Amino acid sequence: MKNIIIAGWSRAGKTSLARKINEELNYFVISLDKIVAAFGRAYPKLDIRLNWDYEKTTANIAPFLGHFLGIFSADYDVADNQNLRGRIVKGNRFVLEGGYFDFDKISSVLKLYEIKKLKDNFILIGLVQNNKTVDDFVNDFKKYDIEDDWTYGFYDSELRKISEDAIIMNQEMTDNLTKYGFTIYDTSIEREKVFDKIIEDIKSKIN
Repeated sequence: MKNIIIAGWSRAGKTSLARKINEELNYFVISLDKIVAAFGRAYPKLDIRLNWDYEKTTANIAPFLGHFLGIFSADYDVADNQNLRGRIVKGNRFVLEGGYFDFDKISSVLKLYEIKKLKDNFILIGLVQNNKTVDDFVNDFKKYDIEDDWTYGFYDSELRKISEDAIIMNQEMTDNLTKYGFTIYDTSIEREKVFDKIIEDIKSKIN
């Protein structure tokens, strides 16, 4: 079985899908937000922080993610005088979900592990919402926001500006993920049905 990467813009359903994959396919879930939070607390000088400067955080954590994915996913015998293959646990697979991915930098690091293309070693899932209007985004923020969400308690004018940006960013995200071989799924409507389709697609790939 291949490890899974779920990437996409905010609120597209990355965490919810990862939980469903865990429940139905027994993949361990790794939250990129939690990794970023851990770096922010342990090594604040690295400028890897949540809800700060997205571009800087994404660029600064990319080398770590490249080596992490390479070490845990490559068919690689020895690194740093350690037999990494000897530490492989059969059937132990993970799904990494989040939004802080710089795949240009990550891919350059993965070449050190003889991974030429992401899609050769990972199941790549891109979640986007390209079929929503500004009003749709605003209404969903107001309807589904909980205290853990960074937009919780924002004024309507603030949510509208975020929604306008979201439309642009979702299209840019779609183009970028397609470039790296991600299968794109739109969760604008009937999200649960889209998730069911994704689960079936993953089953077909791992079987």
